[in-house]
Amino acid sequence: MALEATPLLGTPTGVGRFCRLALEALAARGDVALRAFAVTWRRRGELAAVLPPGVGAGQRAMPARPLHAAWRVVDRPVLEHFLGPLDCVHGTNFVVPPTARAGRVVTVHDLTTLRFPELCHPATLGFPALVRKAAARGALVHTPTAAVAEEVVALLGVPAEQVAAVPHGVPPAPALDPRPARQLLGLEPAVERYVLAVGTVEPRKDLPGLVAAFDEIAAAHPETALVLVGPDGWGSEALADALARARHRERVRRLGYLEGPALARVLAEAACLAYPSRYEGFGLPPLEALAAGVPVVATAVPAVAEVVGEAAVLVPVGDVSALAHALDRVLDGWTPEGRPVGAMVEAGRARAAEFRWDRTAEGLVALYRRAAASRAGARAGRP
Repeated sequence: MALEATPLLGTPTGVGRFCRLALEALAARGDVALRAFAVTWRRRGELAAVLPPGVGAGQRAMPARPLHAAWRVVDRPVLEHFLGPLDCVHGTNFVVPPTARAGRVVTVHDLTTLRFPELCHPATLGFPALVRKAAARGALVHTPTAAVAEEVVALLGVPAEQVAAVPHGVPPAPALDPRPARQLLGLEPAVERYVLAVGTVEPRKDLPGLVAAFDEIAAAHPETALVLVGPDGWGSEALADALARARHRERVRRLGYLEGPALARVLAEAACLAYPSRYEGFGLPPLEALAAGVPVVATAVPAVAEVVGEAAVLVPVGDVSALAHALDRVLDGWTPEGRPVGAMVEAGRARAAEFRWDRTAEGLVALYRRAAASRAGARAGRP
């Protein structure tokens, strides 16, 4: 069994976290002979050092640009040329290499490229065609939510029997950084609490809308700051413009990428997590916040609503006033419907406990076995 782990290289993203946690959970089972590979030339020697214990590596070099260009047109070269014989391959980020004999599974994290192409980097706009091609040749499609699975069927035309939703789990909570969040964030003495947002600065996350919503309520909560944690993306200019327009911009704190104990500490001490995305395929930060006992205010995109259930406050996408009202009420200790925040926090912990990585691994292994059996049956001429 081979899993593409290219997203583990470089600055970790949401897909990178999925790869790492999936590899760890699969390796812990003990019933999967697991290896990882990376489609890269420049960083081809770095993979082994970032893999979790129990995951093998070893491959011929796979230059990304020429291979992706070739795979768009023909089913060559096959993955076995680079890795040797295998039963199944899992393409973890919209692309699954062609194979000679192995079954194939491809993860579709979301369909931003079709739903909101104007929000996408040009390099990603070819993903839908690659998924369609793989599915047409028998690959199974994995999605993290039923909402995305329905979109794959409706928008990509993949038969429903080839699509399966297997949700992510809650990442294991790292040890908290011993430093208080105030020190990690460099907050001013007058700031007693903060609203936190976590994610790469990109249009889909609608951080400018969050800045505008916070600006509406900042005067009523003079002790509260807005903290934005995440690396710059191609939505940085829009965020900078929103900050320039904000009357209370001095209480908005921007940080770059945080991970591990530092991020866990900053999340644990947040007054609430704001997640104002215009579109998502899953929503890991809200789930992590629920597990940490932090109230969540998020937009009601289908995948996020599916994940958080009734354990978070949901507002319409793009409605700055509704987002501001929800944040205002939660900071005052209530939901907009008059529910105590403490009750919502307890519901959040219970909800998060339902999402476990061992269950994710179990679902993925079932897909791998289906894919391998289907490919073997096709080679033998069975229906």
